[in-house]
Amino acid sequence: MVASDSFAAFLREQLAPLGRLTMRRMFGKSGVFCEGAMLAMVSDDVLYLRVDDGNREMFAEAAASPPLSYEKGSDSIDLSFWQVPERLLDDPEELVAWARAALAAARRVAAARQRPASGRKGRPRR
Repeated sequence: MVASDSFAAFLREQLAPLGRLTMRRMFGKSGVFCEGAMLAMVSDDVLYLRVDDGNREMFAEAAASPPLSYEKGSDSIDLSFWQVPERLLDDPEELVAWARAALAAARRVAAARQRPASGRKGRPRR
């Protein structure tokens, strides 16, 4: 389920130091974007931040919860978004620190998608 209006407003206020946040419906959830990079998703008013190899160690505490996923046929697809510990919602400074790490991960993921596959000639993928 997508983010409620009140939770979306809460996130915009808490994460304002990152820059302008936008949200849009994706996979029946809400994608959270900052300057075009999707750093988070919200499902049932639960915040999940982008995780990759660059920030996984910082997010070790979040690994206690299963990552956000969706079902496609008989497969479960891991979306590489981990639930933030609930305590972060009461600690704006630490929440912003985690969100900055998630934004950096989102930018790395976007940059990797822009690079051409190794050994391929021609234009970068779009």
